[in-house]
Amino acid sequence: MRKMFAVFASLLLLTGALAGCGQRQETSRTPEELTQLYAQALTQYGGEMAENNPVISRDNSEENINAMILESMGLKTEDMTAFAVSGSMMNVKAYGIAAVMPAEGKKAAVTEGLQNFIDRQKSSFETYLVDQYAVADSARLETLQDGTVLMVMCENSDEVFDSIRRAIEQE
Repeated sequence: MRKMFAVFASLLLLTGALAGCGQRQETSRTPEELTQLYAQALTQYGGEMAENNPVISRDNSEENINAMILESMGLKTEDMTAFAVSGSMMNVKAYGIAAVMPAEGKKAAVTEGLQNFIDRQKSSFETYLVDQYAVADSARLETLQDGTVLMVMCENSDEVFDSIRRAIEQE
C-alpha cells in the first residue's frame, strides 16, 4: 500500500512539473515595450520583404491597408496585447511575419488565425507558383517561452525565425 501511494505521489509531482513546462512565463515588459521589440526584430531580421512591406503594430493598424493585412492573416486587434506584423496584399509571394502576444485567453484564436493564413497560402500557391508553395510549406509557427506567438513565412524562413526569436528572447 505504501509503495502504491509513493508511486502515485511521484506521478502527481512529475505531472505537475511537466504541466508547468508548457505554461507561459510571465513577462515584465509592457505591451508598448513588446510592440517596440517585435517591430524592431521584424525590421532588423525580416529580410528584403520586411524592408518593402511596412511593419504593422497597434500604432498604425487602423490604416485601411494595414487592417486588411491583419484580417488576411486571421488576426484581430482585440485578441492581441502586443503585436508587429509584416505582410503583403500582393498574392505573388508567400510572405508574412507576425510576432504576437495574445490577450488573456486568446492564444488559440491567434494561433488558429495564423495557421489558417499558412494553409490558405499553401493552397493558393499549390498549382500557381510551385516555388512559393515551397516557401509557404516551410512556414514556422511556434509559441516562444514568454508566450509570444511567432509565425515566419518567407525565403530562408528558418534563419529569419531563429534571428527574430533570439532578438525577442535576448531582451
